[in-house]
Amino acid sequence: MQAALQLIFPPQCVSCGDPVGGDFNLCGPCWREAHFISGLVCDLCGTPLPGDDPDEKAVCDDCMQIARPWSRGRATLLYRDGGRRMVLALKHADRTELARPAAEWMARAAQPLIAPGMIVVPIPLHRWRLLKRRYNQSALLAGGVARKLGLVHCPDALLRDRATPKQDGMGVEARFANMAGALRVNPRRIDRIAGRDVLLVDDVMTSGATFATATEALRAAGAADIRVITLARVAKEP
Repeated sequence: MQAALQLIFPPQCVSCGDPVGGDFNLCGPCWREAHFISGLVCDLCGTPLPGDDPDEKAVCDDCMQIARPWSRGRATLLYRDGGRRMVLALKHADRTELARPAAEWMARAAQPLIAPGMIVVPIPLHRWRLLKRRYNQSALLAGGVARKLGLVHCPDALLRDRATPKQDGMGVEARFANMAGALRVNPRRIDRIAGRDVLLVDDVMTSGATFATATEALRAAGAADIRVITLARVAKEP
């Protein structure tokens, strides 16, 4: 049956739609434009650094200048070219099918962060934005990452009480001010959070303000170690 379906509907690149060899794959040109992060990376945010040893511990300039309340972090793609197009398609164009391959890529990138008994928590949307968009892309990614890694997914662990303005175009200080106090732990999920290691999931990291606010909320609720994984990282051009 699967072979017959592929004859009728041959697999297409999840980014551009060109024919590919298997479901949920990228074609060669889109793969090259996706800018997957590899080699030496910042251990706090996942941005690529000069070097080839992925096991070396290093920290980027941004993370040396901005306090990071979480302990470790990774990113899957650079937020540019094909990577940016896929993130925007997932986020704003109802391309929810992109969450499946993206979550698999994120699960691979997150391997150094995983601890036994860890719980996976997405960054939440405000209820009005969720009503308008109809889905939370970070929750879709978090669910896929949790399934791939065999971890518990808690999609409603965090709540966004304030409808924060979009952060596009804001500087670092403005982004942190915009997110201050915007997130809290769901009172019904405190028992699941207390004493647990948490893997925080979001689609894009720019300044780290959203991850910082979420981490502070989780720590206030008694979470143990907190680590972060994002689909795409905004990073300086080399």
